[in-house]
Amino acid sequence: MRGVRLAVITLLASVLLLAPTTHARSLTACGHPFYPPVSWAQGDQLIGLAPAVTRQLFAELGYHVQLSANYNWKRCLLEVQLGNVDIVVAAYRIPSREQYLWFSQEPVIADPVALFVNRQTPISFSGLGDLRDKTAGLLLGDSFGEQFDRFLLENTRIEHVSRNRQNFEKLARQRIDFMPVGLLSGRLQSRKMGFHEQVMPLDYRVSIEFYYLAVGHHSDLKKHLPFINERLQEMHRDGTIKRLTDRYSLKYLDAPAHLNQR
Repeated sequence: MRGVRLAVITLLASVLLLAPTTHARSLTACGHPFYPPVSWAQGDQLIGLAPAVTRQLFAELGYHVQLSANYNWKRCLLEVQLGNVDIVVAAYRIPSREQYLWFSQEPVIADPVALFVNRQTPISFSGLGDLRDKTAGLLLGDSFGEQFDRFLLENTRIEHVSRNRQNFEKLARQRIDFMPVGLLSGRLQSRKMGFHEQVMPLDYRVSIEFYYLAVGHHSDLKKHLPFINERLQEMHRDGTIKRLTDRYSLKYLDAPAHLNQR
């Protein structure tokens, strides 16, 4: 009799565990397609630390997240603004984005921002003033904090591109003077793309920015942000974020080169 009761309890538990997955509401998400290990497009998939965290947290809430790799970064943000996408897996929190996004309070990852330059013609750098009248390479939609964005706009010549490889190529060929990018991401990309011998980061750090998970104002997902904040704190405390960062850094470097050449 005891065995029968145990079997019934096990069956009921299985049904309860399966029910949210079976009837999970589907959400759409996008992210930066050229920012490993945070997120990047590999083939037709958006992968990385932030997509993995987003899927896990929303699965725990009973949702299925469809990750789109079909947008450049600027378009991803626009699609959320238009109400066509529910979630941005990771983004800097700046005032212009708060007009259409609710952000987690807990960051997904810290992102020290460095200035990458050509090794043969590095900028003699003692402060931001040394960047005046220089040419900066930026990816469409990129932001590095309101203060630095304003400095670039008012004091430098900016050339926008749609793919990060274009910036690395231009920097290697001395067609731009510098490129701001997260230190870890810049190092991973320069090594993967074969520009490590031509491109290097300066010791100066523009800032330490943070990537946050964000949901669109048009969605009803703001109610889940307290849970998401709590879980992100746990994932930092128990080392999950660090392990995922290391895992996806290696995954990016180990992937066949043609999968990342979008």
